[in-house]
Amino acid sequence: MSIAYLNGEYLPLEEARISPLDRGFLFGDGIYEVIPYYNGKSVGLMPHINRMINGLSIIEIKNSHTADEWKTLLDDLIAKNSGLGENLGVYVHVSRGTDTKRNHAYPENVEPTIFCFAFGIKSPEPADRAKVHQYSLISTEDLRWQRCHIKSTALLGNVIHYQEGHSSGNDEALLYNAKGELTEGSSCNAFIVKDGVIITPIQDNQILPGITRRIIIDSIKADGSLKLEERTVTMDEVRNADEVWVTSSSKEIAPVTKLDGKPVGNGEVGEIWEKAFNIYTAAKFDY
Repeated sequence: MSIAYLNGEYLPLEEARISPLDRGFLFGDGIYEVIPYYNGKSVGLMPHINRMINGLSIIEIKNSHTADEWKTLLDDLIAKNSGLGENLGVYVHVSRGTDTKRNHAYPENVEPTIFCFAFGIKSPEPADRAKVHQYSLISTEDLRWQRCHIKSTALLGNVIHYQEGHSSGNDEALLYNAKGELTEGSSCNAFIVKDGVIITPIQDNQILPGITRRIIIDSIKADGSLKLEERTVTMDEVRNADEVWVTSSSKEIAPVTKLDGKPVGNGEVGEIWEKAFNIYTAAKFDY
């Protein structure tokens, strides 16, 4: 049985309850994170926590925990759920809290709702081009809001785009803006490879500051054996790329071999993906 954390109390997940007047329920007024732990070792724990604290500050939700206190809470939750398996994810959700009425304006003197739970996740994919799961994507115009750098719990725009991919028998939807420039996936960041160079869109309000994205960029730059650029990427470049990847805490670095029904590059998982995945894997527990 999964043990959850709700407003200072550890309890079985099935017993966790919030008010229907909670603003997370009524408005999606909150911030969340999902953090993987493999054999008890977290990936990007402090960057995840710091991103959450920053998001809470941006939307003016009170944060009553220091980064170290958040770390202790989440490590304790993982320990309490060790019976669920070796590899676990933890979902962290902080909403503005419960008011006495429904009103768009931020209420005063309301305590945030803090909810966390753990769940089993799959083992990492092998760093083997012949064995890794190959992703198939569609592309579609990004119709979400203009503050995608905030990891808001209001994910309907992302869900609709993800469902487009799912309904068409694909793994994901790759998004582009009105200028035909790559933004990200519906639930992930994106990279392309051309002539041996790894390229990813610059970090701005159009994309989430992904923790896996950051670890990939930092570890590749530190390793120095591969060239990486952060810049505007057009969809023409995407469609003519040698490799396309999507990245997230759950996917890590997922190779895309089909886009809009057509092969990416030669239709096989690329050599640069394998090199980058090995570099990332060696570094991921350092964050």
